[in-house]
Amino acid sequence: MTRRLGLPSCLAALIAAVAVGGCGSDAPVSVFPIAGSRVVSPDAQIAFRGRPAADLGSVSVTGSISGPHYGDVRSDSDGDGGSFLPYKPFTAGERVTVRTGLNIVGAKKGTFGFTVAQPAGGFPNLPPPAAPRVDGDVRQFHSRPDLQPGATAVNASSGAAHGDIFLGPQNGPIQKGPMILGPDGRLIWFYPLPSPDVPSDVRAQQYEGKPVLTFWEGYLSAGIGVGRDVIADSSYRRIAIVTAANGLITDLHEFKLTPRGTALITSYFPVWWDGSSVGGPSRLAVQDSVVQEIDIKTGLLLYQWDSLDHVPLSDAYVPIPPASSHAAHDYFHINSVDLDYDGDLIISARNTWTVYKIDRDTGRIIWELGGKHSSFKMGSGAQFAFQHDARVRAPDDLVITLFDDGAGPPIVHRQSAGVKLLLDLKRMTASALSRTSHSPPLQSNFQGNYQQLRSGDDFFGWGQQSYFTEVSGGKVVLDGHFIGTNSNYRVYRLPWTGKPVDRPAIVATAGNQDTVYVSWNGATQVASWRVLGGNSSRSLAPVASTPNRAFETAIPVAPRSYLAVQGLDSDGHVLGTSQVVAPH
Repeated sequence: MTRRLGLPSCLAALIAAVAVGGCGSDAPVSVFPIAGSRVVSPDAQIAFRGRPAADLGSVSVTGSISGPHYGDVRSDSDGDGGSFLPYKPFTAGERVTVRTGLNIVGAKKGTFGFTVAQPAGGFPNLPPPAAPRVDGDVRQFHSRPDLQPGATAVNASSGAAHGDIFLGPQNGPIQKGPMILGPDGRLIWFYPLPSPDVPSDVRAQQYEGKPVLTFWEGYLSAGIGVGRDVIADSSYRRIAIVTAANGLITDLHEFKLTPRGTALITSYFPVWWDGSSVGGPSRLAVQDSVVQEIDIKTGLLLYQWDSLDHVPLSDAYVPIPPASSHAAHDYFHINSVDLDYDGDLIISARNTWTVYKIDRDTGRIIWELGGKHSSFKMGSGAQFAFQHDARVRAPDDLVITLFDDGAGPPIVHRQSAGVKLLLDLKRMTASALSRTSHSPPLQSNFQGNYQQLRSGDDFFGWGQQSYFTEVSGGKVVLDGHFIGTNSNYRVYRLPWTGKPVDRPAIVATAGNQDTVYVSWNGATQVASWRVLGGNSSRSLAPVASTPNRAFETAIPVAPRSYLAVQGLDSDGHVLGTSQVVAPH
């Protein structure tokens, strides 16, 4: 729903008001920006959650410098809120006052205000270095010469879980892009991204009750991503693009779909801030770490949390960068967002060494795990540093898993590890249930994740290090790595069925014996290949068959004038047929 804003019917005396329905309500309404926020983007919308857009009543928006603001009101797709989108941006540094007849959370008599931040620059493209070349580091194919993915080696035992392996290699060495491996480690799908883009957070999720492939793509800027989040269907067709609201960049660190058709994402917002509390200048460029929940259908903001509104600079374990670097102080560095079982948020901040539980309505910090002000007494082996990927695993006796990098610099732990913690919310203690490291030892300065599989196994991506490992009952049942030096933000093991819309790719070479090379990028259900041959392109018959055991299969056949290949499922049904080619 879109409405042109004019003078209100209920508060006609207010100059810059939005008339969208009846006035007054006792039902609490959450607003974003939250009341009192100090880091609001000049391009911010004002989101109201808790009542339908048509029932919000009259809303006036006035900037202390920019004056009255008119705009549109658009409804959220679930009908439980809407946003005011101003026609003009707010002015940096000004105080904005919003007056309503609503019961606004954190406001007094429906009136609240916020301060517009002063942006402190952008995000230069600082691509990661390409991996140094080593023998066998790239896969190449006759049937798909356009694909040159980084090669992997996987050693899996019979005890490993089912499910494909989702990777996002960021260092090439030639092409970078989202990648899926089969349970045995063979390549299933690779999508090379155009330079300078790299992938992140590649995984299978659910959207509108259907399995989808999701990933982030964009360029890197000193550990921060500038790009977009992609949702693709089982045929690898893009069905939605998700970007941050309020004029902010769409960061690489989180893209989590929720059951209600929304996405939790991260962003960064460099602003000018007073750094005197930590010995810095009174005008210091600081990165505000941001969580947003986005309505996928409308692109509207449903929720926002800003680190600078809640966490002081003094909680960081990283120093202010030298002025000569012209870099913003990334004091918090958000790297994961999860939903707790009660609907509140669990947020991981690398540079404060802390996991936070956040009240969904107010943004208030409910508790802190780790860091300088831990709400929990940390038991032996429970401490972590520069952690990533904090996830809630059990609702009653609260279990949290995370990846403890342990190396920033400085080096805090000699080995990176996946850590499982039990939180006692009555005694406020944190106990280590397990701490799993790699053999040989690995130390990751950044990235990494810990996935708990449905089978009960644990699956680890080692981030900066090129390894991924599955552990069952304390025993390694799968260990894989890139042949060359590479890094993956996260690695997942998940069920996936890929049904590409294009045909299998085929090349045939002639000789004393023809050789057919066939592949089908993204197809997961091909059990075998059947070769068709003949002296007429319109009259082909089966001439050979072979199991499908690799991304590309080479099949020798007696010479034929024309050849084609069919991909068959395990029951012998035809899934797809290649074009007809003449050997050459």
